[in-house]
Formats: sequence, C-alpha cells, structure tokens
Amino acid sequence: MTVIEQQLSDEWSRRRFLGAVGGVAALAGLAQVPLAKGALASPAPPSGNYPFSLGVASGDPAADGFVLWTRLAPEPFAPRGGGMPSQPVAVDYQVATDEAMTHVVRRGIAPALPQLAHSVHVEPTGLLPDREYWYQFRYGDHVSPVGRTKTTPALGAKVSRLSFAFASCQSWSSGYYSAYRHLAAEDLDLVVHLGDYVYEGGIPADGGYRKTPVPLQLRPNCRGLDRWRLQYALYKSDPDLQRAHARFPWIVTWDDHEVQNDYASETSQYEGDISQLRANAYQAYYEHQPLRVSAIPRPQEMRLYRRLHYGDLVQFDVLDGRQYRSVPPCGWGEAPACAAAYHPSVTMLGQRQEDWLLDGLATSSARWNVLANNVMMGRLDHDGPTGDILWHDAWDGFPAARTRITDHFVDAEVRNPVIITGDWHSTFVNDIKRNFDLPRSPVVATEFVGTSISSNGDDIVYGPYYGPMIKFNPHIQFFDGDRRGYVRCTVSDSQWRTDLRMVETVSRPNSPGYTFASFVVEDGVPGAQRI
Repeated sequence: MTVIEQQLSDEWSRRRFLGAVGGVAALAGLAQVPLAKGALASPAPPSGNYPFSLGVASGDPAADGFVLWTRLAPEPFAPRGGGMPSQPVAVDYQVATDEAMTHVVRRGIAPALPQLAHSVHVEPTGLLPDREYWYQFRYGDHVSPVGRTKTTPALGAKVSRLSFAFASCQSWSSGYYSAYRHLAAEDLDLVVHLGDYVYEGGIPADGGYRKTPVPLQLRPNCRGLDRWRLQYALYKSDPDLQRAHARFPWIVTWDDHEVQNDYASETSQYEGDISQLRANAYQAYYEHQPLRVSAIPRPQEMRLYRRLHYGDLVQFDVLDGRQYRSVPPCGWGEAPACAAAYHPSVTMLGQRQEDWLLDGLATSSARWNVLANNVMMGRLDHDGPTGDILWHDAWDGFPAARTRITDHFVDAEVRNPVIITGDWHSTFVNDIKRNFDLPRSPVVATEFVGTSISSNGDDIVYGPYYGPMIKFNPHIQFFDGDRRGYVRCTVSDSQWRTDLRMVETVSRPNSPGYTFASFVVEDGVPGAQRI
C-alpha cells in the first residue's frame, strides 16, 4: 500500500466505527484500511508504560512485501485490554532501506482495535524483491524497536542459496529460550515455526523451570479469549523470542497446544466438542502472529495453509494438520493399528487442503519442495514384529492419507520433496517410503523432525522411551531424544544441508550453543546422509 491510498471518511466516528463491524473477520479487514492523519486519537496509556512491550515481528515474506506486526500492551498482564483504553487508536509505521530509518520508502497509519487486543497487522506492498528492509512503529511519543525483514526473490528468479531455521514447542514454564538467542545471531533469510508456540496449561506460581514468579491470573488453564491473550503476552515477553522475531521474517503454523493437546478439528478426547475453546484460541493466535488478512478467523475456519516461493529454488507448502483432520479412527495417541484408518474418507488435511497441496506440488517448478508440517510423517513402529502399536496423533494414524501424498511425489514427479516437522521434542531424520506398509517400498522423500525450543526442559524422557523402538524402524536414519534447540537448513542448487543446533541447558538464558550433527540431501537423491 502507498502512504495513504484510502481514507476513512469523516462519518466514521468512533461510534459508527465500532457499530459497523460484525465479527473478527470484519474487524481485521477494517484494521487493514490506512487512516488519514488524525482519523483516530493516540491517547497516552493510562499507566504511562511503554506500549511495545511484546516487541515487533514480520512474516509471510513475498517478492513485493511482507506482514508487519505489533501489539500495544503497556500492561500486558492486565486482566483486560493490556492496559490500553477500550477504543480504537492510531499507530504509525515506517519501512526503510536502512537500520537507522533515514531512507523511508513506505509509511502509513493503521488502526489498533480493542476487539483485536490492539494488535496491528500491516501489509506494505510494491517493494523490491530480495531486499533487506527495516521497520518501526510509533504510538504517541513511544517508538518500537526497529525490526529487520526481507522480501523474497521474484517467483522463478534464479536463486543460488537459501538459509533458514525451523523451530517448535516452546513451553515457557519448561525453560528459557536460550536457543532463540543463538538463532537470532544466525545469518538467515527466514524462520519457520511449526507449532506449539504457546501451551494451553496454567503457569505455576514460581514460573516452573524458570523459577520466575508470575501473576495470579496466569495460573488457570487457557479457556476464554482474555486468558489466551495473557498466555501469548507471557510468551512474547521473552527477550530472546522478541529478538528472533525482530531479526527475521517468520512463517508460522500451529499444532495442538495452541488449543488443546491432540485435538482433531473441533473434537477433544477429554471433553468432546471444543468449538468455542477453539474459536477463542484461534483469535488469540491471529492477534499475536504476523499473519496476513487472509488468515483472519471466520465462523467456519481460520485459513492457515498457504504457499510461499523463494525464487526458483524452494516452494514452501505450509500445512494445517489440526483444523480439518478426522478424529483418529483407531484411537487417540498410542494404540494398535486398524483397518478403519485406511478408509478414503479419513483425512489429516481435509479434502480441500489436500487437493490444494497435490495440485501445487504437481505444478511446482522449484528445485526443492518443502512441506512445513506439524506432526511426524515417517512411520514409528513401537513394538516391531510382536505387535502393531503406533502413535495415532501423527501421520501414522492416517496411513491412507499419507500414502496419497507419497504416491503423488512419484506420480507427479515432484522434485526433491523435503518435510520439516515439529511436535516430538526429539530429533528424527527419516527416509519417507512410498508406502510404509510395504517394506521394500522405495524412498521418495526426506523428513527432518526438529526437537523443542524448551518443552521437556532438561529432563531425559524421550530418549529412553523412543530409543528402543528405533531398531524396528530401519528408515529412521538418526534419532536423538532429549536435547533442546532448533534446526538450520542451507539450500543450494545441488545440495540441502541440515545442522542440528542445540543448547547445553534451558535452565538459563545464556546457555552455550553447538552443532550436534549435520546431514545432506543431494539434488535428485531422496534420503539424508550424515556428514
């Protein structure tokens, strides 16, 4: 958008502004309308505190722009409103070609609405491809930190290199985000977050592993919208998470804990219908992420799956494996396999998303095709030839849906499919078979499953649990159970390199980091090799 392409006419008084909107979708749409100077007031926060306490972020980079995000929260743990007045206010933003913000190329004024927790989502366009930009917000006399972001190369442009990191599972009370401190120091083009950005549980009085006292209102589990907003405020108050957001554009998707553990569509194994809980959680997710207006929550869905391109080198298909999935027919969690899971109607992605994915893969001209995925696609046989126990919250609970995708990798001649996955608090490097039910089935793709940022803390849990299972799964090329960190990927024409970046402990924010192991995938040869 240019500086001010449109103006709210004088008749948009505050009363009519509030009365004319009919839901979150309408609110978010109006929040994209640039304002004329003076259209809304910018009253000082009643407390006088700094309003940009939750930092700034950018996301969903494109060749001509990106999303810019912030939320005004001078009192982030106030029971209602984050310390802001219950009225729309105006926020200025600028985009510049230098960190000092002296060469401004875009500027404007956007409304921050109380119905959206005074969050701001701005989508500047008309920028140059494959360029660094810096951005900043202003509210009244306060200015935000300066964020750095980057546009992608033009679609189809020749690109020789992409460097990105992916992360997941960052339970605040399970430890410090020391991994993000190291991630923010990397030379990256973007970050992909694969889910469990927040957890739904109440925060212990002492902050859990962090031993940091927290306000009383954070103790209950997340149910209502106000409580979800407090949870995001707590997580986003972390300085290392803020640093990583301000340094790179992020691409985000969710897993289960943004709503409730292991939920499927609008159904919970614990309480049945969770449609209202899900609606509250989805709105809070939108309010706190750098997402485009196309992702606004609507009555029937919040459209999160989407496709991003990085020149001719990489196509990212960002998947939503929660909102549309079937209730696992063989049981929740760990359970025996069963024939019902093979019925064509059983879906992980929903028919519309699955068709979108298959069509996009078939027409992709990218050298590397990345599925940003929330739960493990590779098979994990728990008990080998003595039984048939699988974990049904992952793709193992949806084997026919998985095979439709892996068959398509072959039938559509998809070039270099690579799956990046979160969820497991452990690291797996998997050969993806065309059909896991046929032991001689060929390898058709590679999967890297990253460990958690902080979830499970420094506890030794999954190594002893999953470790004995690895011998039953020869397609698992690597497993590590109980380190914390993130995954760095460097992609070129000829090779994909993955580095497992770990921290020694999450008991303190300044823990040393190190590369634990590295792998490569050669162009045209599915399967990773350790180097």
